[in-house]
Amino acid sequence: MTNQYNSVLYIGVTSDLQKRVNQHKNHIYEGFTDRYECSKLVYFEECNDIKAAIAREKQLKNWHRDWKINLIETYNKDWIDLSR
Repeated sequence: MTNQYNSVLYIGVTSDLQKRVNQHKNHIYEGFTDRYECSKLVYFEECNDIKAAIAREKQLKNWHRDWKINLIETYNKDWIDLSR
């Protein structure tokens, strides 16, 4: 997720993507996404195994920002909000 300026990147894991995106968009919980107004879903991956999903989350969080941007732009060149 990112904000309207694409200046911040947030990576997380959830078992219900639609619900979690809605929580971010409506600022349900205080924290990073609320503070930096991350309400635009620009990339996601699906996984059937929670352990694998958490491992992937940790991997992506350790990536350099440029690597994350390249990954996003491979699938979403224009950074459109995929939650629609």
